[in-house]
Amino acid sequence: MTLSEFKELTKVNFTNEKLLNQAFIHRSFINENPRSGLEHNERLEFLGDAVLELIVTEFLYTKYPHHNEGDLTSYRSALVNAVTLGEVASSLQFNDMLKLSKGEAKDVSRARSSILADAYEAFVGALYLDQGHESAKDFITRTLLGKTDEIIRKGLYKDAKSFVQEKAQELYGITPSYRVLHEEGPDHDKLFKVGIYFNDEVIAEGNGKSKQEAETLAARNALVIKKWVGN
Repeated sequence: MTLSEFKELTKVNFTNEKLLNQAFIHRSFINENPRSGLEHNERLEFLGDAVLELIVTEFLYTKYPHHNEGDLTSYRSALVNAVTLGEVASSLQFNDMLKLSKGEAKDVSRARSSILADAYEAFVGALYLDQGHESAKDFITRTLLGKTDEIIRKGLYKDAKSFVQEKAQELYGITPSYRVLHEEGPDHDKLFKVGIYFNDEVIAEGNGKSKQEAETLAARNALVIKKWVGN
């Protein structure tokens, strides 16, 4: 994808294209190309995470005036988790813009999850620096906030691990267990693959930057596989 095609898809034109490019540079690319003179996207991701949380929080507070703090927190968590952000980033063809090491580039499954979610946050951070709060808010509104109704309708905001445990105990009389199937990467950038088991049967898997995140995603995938969430 060319830069002009990407701009057309996202409907965003950066004044400082250096910020745009930096949003897609993964640490692994810098480690593999130490003399590139480029900077990875983690500082932008840090900023974008804060901007994203503020804008999503403001939106939910305004849209649902009669919902309590606990529900609003759950809605927000479902909107800004790695799965949702990764799906949105994928739909915007972020994968075509990423600069990764050769090893990371081969791992398509990882690029579609946590790395893409991080890139979305970094893009928001870059956009905030380039054009300010309103432009970042417009982008998030157009690309992410439309998922809110689906998340609430399907119950995707519920704590997945608790929900799947309740259903498994109710229907099968068992308590699910979780096992780490694989882990990779340096300590600062670990990726875990976890399976959720009913007795000795693996029901679903999930990837995450921590065991907790991977377990949550495995539980969410199990809910989908078992058709325990609404359509």
